[in-house]
Amino acid sequence: MGASFLWAFEPAFAKLSYQSSDVLHTLLVRAILVAVTALTYGGITNRSGFRIKRVHFSALVYIAIVANVFGDIAYFYALTRVAVVNAVLIGNLQPVFIVMMSFLVLREEKLDWYDYAGISIMVLAGILVSTGSIESLLSFRLGSDGDLVVLLATIAWSTTTIAFRKYLKEINAGVAAFYRFALAALPFIGYVLFFSEIEPVNLYQVGIGVVEGVGMILYFEGLKRTNAAKVSALELVTPLFAAVLGFFLLGEVVGQIQVAGMLLLFVGVILFSRKGEPIPFHCCRNSRTAPSSLF
Repeated sequence: MGASFLWAFEPAFAKLSYQSSDVLHTLLVRAILVAVTALTYGGITNRSGFRIKRVHFSALVYIAIVANVFGDIAYFYALTRVAVVNAVLIGNLQPVFIVMMSFLVLREEKLDWYDYAGISIMVLAGILVSTGSIESLLSFRLGSDGDLVVLLATIAWSTTTIAFRKYLKEINAGVAAFYRFALAALPFIGYVLFFSEIEPVNLYQVGIGVVEGVGMILYFEGLKRTNAAKVSALELVTPLFAAVLGFFLLGEVVGQIQVAGMLLLFVGVILFSRKGEPIPFHCCRNSRTAPSSLF
């Protein structure tokens, strides 16, 4: 929840940052500042230093390239070709993909009826808060190449959440965040050095780096303590905080449909706090040879 609150500042800071910079330079500054923040946190909390196993490094390379290079660039590229409502709605489908991947990859993760109800309600709430009006919701259409790019970015982000939960639970959150963003910064540095020029850093880029850095540490700490589907679903609280911050920082109006979405988000969080019996996933059952449950 803390990560969701901090990440809600990013869209507002990004809009203000683009007044004097561009997307790739902003992503570069963000990656460097997150790496510095994570380095500080890891140095304070991790006594074993920053040495990691090869399997951990391979997973971090995958996460950095897929999430912070491919995913982020694809998402921001798509924003130039599709309506913002399309991009936000498709991005909010991430918990759905994570639930499906959790069944296939993270065999130990089980959800109960309260979890499924909470995820469903929070996805709906995220859609309502993101669209802002009934007209925007009704204008949502799929089918363009930009929609496909956003969908690919969403799936890519989902796979990196699964990768962290499967391979990186045991390492320090600061160490994981440092390697992830330090590795992701390398392609952006190469772009600036060979295909662009160095620009002055503005205050809003610094703000993006700080909130992303602290938020990423909180997110990784959360992934170490609960299952990936729950952590991803709680990210849907970000539109709620973003709507409120957009009102105070940018003067954006909060509509009635967004208020309804905010109330639904609280309902989803309450359902998440309930405990029930995990729902087993059954497949291929027959009378003699098939197992009674895969998980």
